[in-house]
Amino acid sequence: MTSPTGQDTPALDECVVDAVDVHAFEVPTDGPEGREQDGTLEWDATTLVLVRVHAGGRTGLGYTYGDVSVASFVHSVLGPAVKGRPVSSPPALWERMGARMRNAGRPGVGAMALSAVDVALWDLKARLLGLPLVHLLPAHHDRVPVYGSGGFTNYPLDRLTDQLAGWVRQGIGRVKLKTSRDPEADPRRLTAVRRAVGDAPELFTDANGALGRKEALYWAHRFHDEWDVRWFEEPVASADLEGLRMLRERGPARLEITAGEYAFTAQDFANLTEGPAVDCLQADVTRCGGVTGVLEVAGLSAVRHLDLSAHCAPAVSAHAFCAVRRLRHLEYFHDHVRVERLLFDGVPSPEGGALRPDTSRPGLGLEVRWADAEPYRVHGVRPPR
Repeated sequence: MTSPTGQDTPALDECVVDAVDVHAFEVPTDGPEGREQDGTLEWDATTLVLVRVHAGGRTGLGYTYGDVSVASFVHSVLGPAVKGRPVSSPPALWERMGARMRNAGRPGVGAMALSAVDVALWDLKARLLGLPLVHLLPAHHDRVPVYGSGGFTNYPLDRLTDQLAGWVRQGIGRVKLKTSRDPEADPRRLTAVRRAVGDAPELFTDANGALGRKEALYWAHRFHDEWDVRWFEEPVASADLEGLRMLRERGPARLEITAGEYAFTAQDFANLTEGPAVDCLQADVTRCGGVTGVLEVAGLSAVRHLDLSAHCAPAVSAHAFCAVRRLRHLEYFHDHVRVERLLFDGVPSPEGGALRPDTSRPGLGLEVRWADAEPYRVHGVRPPR
């Protein structure tokens, strides 16, 4: 069979997984004194776990952002589950992996490992067919609107305002900052940001679950009334469904309450839609089960009449979320943009406030920059040249 790119490939239904290899890279942050903070966490590095699946002379890649233990889980549990199996149906292998990991637990490490392998399988299938991944999926869109995301709580004001205003100058009309680590410091930060970006851009905030219910309600009203904030992400812990519902019902009508980045299973998303607890769902393709998981959540969001927003991992999300009918936007997160540009060639850049998948390349259109990645390796061995 000859692919649309002119390359000879074996028939898809003849291809089985020959091998799976796993790598992990830990990239230090570029925050003040090498650290970054949000409402509930401080970190000094971001770890990307890379999975490669080989079949029919082609290699598909997928990844997730998580602890290096994800790499061990792929190596010991999920890799053996797919080796020797047909690659024609990633959802079928997704089911097989889900069954194999039953006694290990699905949320957290298991779900992130599953997501990385699933993305690699979809990328592999698209490469075998010589198609960009977006053309293999039931796409409703040809691009994904983005919002700039960073604004860490330990940024000095000049760096905070330069970062968010920089996105606006690039044509990105929505920007988000982290809040609520020290709530009393937020008015000064929000005032500086609003002054720097102007009145037109939409301003989003993310507490990362730092607040209690009453405190979150107080700040919801202040954020909206004083700085015209339109999006309040995880004002309380995402597991506090009752608290999210209360804030949605009692907060300002034009301030959306959002959560979902820590939803790992379909049931997690279904729980958020009961009531509903949120105005807009969020899903992370590297946590919720990969491309197969996103397609499942997309159906739920449509049935429940809720928009779906992509959480981070922009190089993968740009393809996967084109298949979401009720698409809102994609979080163009500072740390992930840095890491993906460092480790891969073919990473898309926003144009006109949106990411458009590169349809001139097969699959995700990404290639690993092994020489650049090697200094950051914490798991695996560089493949032979």
